[in-house]
Amino acid sequence: MSIISDKTRINGRIRAREVRVISDSGEQLGVMNTREALSMAMERDLDLVEVSSNSTPPVCKIMDYGKFKYEQARKAKEAKKNQKLVVVKEVKFKARIDKHDFETKASKIEKFLSKDNKVKVTLMLFGRERMHADLGIKILDQIAERFSETADVDKKYFDKQKHLMLTPKK
Repeated sequence: MSIISDKTRINGRIRAREVRVISDSGEQLGVMNTREALSMAMERDLDLVEVSSNSTPPVCKIMDYGKFKYEQARKAKEAKKNQKLVVVKEVKFKARIDKHDFETKASKIEKFLSKDNKVKVTLMLFGRERMHADLGIKILDQIAERFSETADVDKKYFDKQKHLMLTPKK
């Protein structure tokens, strides 16, 4: 759940001999032996946390690790709450569709777009209908024309698959 994993090295898990130390107030204490830095952190009742392991020598900060981990988890939870999940709904049409069925499916598409969902409109062709795909493409074009004002239309007419992607306009 949290961004901070067990990969973060603290206190005795720090492997480097020398580390660059930053105090809890944010000032640079310089490069020193790991044991010295650890004892300095222990005196203040805090932890020595490896902030950047990539640099030479690694950068460590004296801080309250529990509080740090809590803050990171809170930030991750807040970021997750603010993100929006994109849902793609699919509506399938056949080349030979009745007017009423067409209207029913078009109203479903309107409903999906009003809820800010993307809609994939797929044309299904069976048997000899594949030879007359232009009839099905006319239906997809009608859909594209009908929703051109409320959604961004992305047409994809490949050999076997023919579909539209409707993305609601903001």
